[in-house]
Amino acid sequence: MNIFKEDIAEIYHSERGILASMILNILLSIGLLIFSIIHLNPNSAVVKIGYGDIGGYRDGSWVDMIAFPLLALTFGVIHTFLTLRIYHKRGSGMAKFFLIITTALILGTFCVLVRLLGEG
Repeated sequence: MNIFKEDIAEIYHSERGILASMILNILLSIGLLIFSIIHLNPNSAVVKIGYGDIGGYRDGSWVDMIAFPLLALTFGVIHTFLTLRIYHKRGSGMAKFFLIITTALILGTFCVLVRLLGEG
């Protein structure tokens, strides 16, 4: 845990871009978490849970949509600690790259969720 504290202090003093990206990722993942929890819709018997090129949209239960809040928690918590670990082991360049990929994954998850909600 000391390593994480030292890395956060070092990032705060020398790498403000990484710190801003980490805060952006946490805020986006909190937004995804809130958005996905609001739209779980447990009263609905059947919801659209996926899309396949051959079969079109797949139906399922609302429990299958719990994957989206779990993804939000993964992106928010685990990816933040992974960023600190990557910064400690590989440096700032790789940490920035990882944060960019995580931001793209969060935005892609938003797009998939909105698309599924639009069809349901």
